Amino acid sequence: MLNLERLRTLDALARHGSVSGAADGLHVTTSAVSQQMAKLEREVGQRLLTKNGRGVRLTDAGRLLADHAARILSQVELAQADIEAQRGQVVGEVRIGAFPTAARGLFPAALTQLRAAHPELRVRSGEVEPEAGVQQVIRGDLDLAVVLDWHNKRLPVPGGLVRAQLLDDVADVAMPVSHPLAGRAEVDLEEFADDEWVSWPEGEFCYEWLVFTLRARGIEPRIAHFAGEHHTQLALIAAGLGVCVTPRLGRGPVPEGVRLVPVRQRMLRHIYAVWRGDADRRPSIRAAVEALRAAAAS
Repeated sequence: MLNLERLRTLDALARHGSVSGAADGLHVTTSAVSQQMAKLEREVGQRLLTKNGRGVRLTDAGRLLADHAARILSQVELAQADIEAQRGQVVGEVRIGAFPTAARGLFPAALTQLRAAHPELRVRSGEVEPEAGVQQVIRGDLDLAVVLDWHNKRLPVPGGLVRAQLLDDVADVAMPVSHPLAGRAEVDLEEFADDEWVSWPEGEFCYEWLVFTLRARGIEPRIAHFAGEHHTQLALIAAGLGVCVTPRLGRGPVPEGVRLVPVRQRMLRHIYAVWRGDADRRPSIRAAVEALRAAAAS
């Protein structure tokens, strides 16, 4: 009989593409992954892995069994969700990820509420960028992710995921207090055509949104500095090194020397939670979504 945990190890190897990636995803050591795979190979009587340079890859038999393992584990997830739903109890473990400003703005209140209302529920949380969060939910590394769309650019969300709206978050333009537009009640993005910008790192969804949005307004962005953390971006603005877009959720104290001005055509982030459809009936998922909604409302 095939061992479920060994199938889970094989599935992780297929999803992550390496022993180290599978170990990270399963929160075990690389030697534990190798041991589980060796036992699984003995159980099926075939080689499932073969060397590929310094790493490994699945054999034909390994890929075949990995496909079955993914379907089996999906059915196990569905069975667990049905059992939890039948019991009606919020227990077990739920793993939640969110991009940094959502983690800072929503997690303290939401996770405190979950702990108080459901003491037998174990919550693990962490920061993850939106696109990576979606992929981790698909792979099963996260149960739920808080992600975002911008008003004019959607985040690709594959089929098989359920989504729930949490809130709409407004973003402003941050500039040095010495900037000619710092005294205005509202601004238009077109007025910053000659400014240097501070941006999220290249390749991130929000960086792509910023470039797309500025070009749509006829501005070829002059991005001088990159920073993933909003506090770092604002510190650069305070030093007079450019302007940036800064959302309001999780913003925290604004440094001296920085002025925040709303944009006349509002820039909105649509923030929502996503989870796998086969886990939709789990009370722990529902409880986590309700706690996030309560935190967003407050």
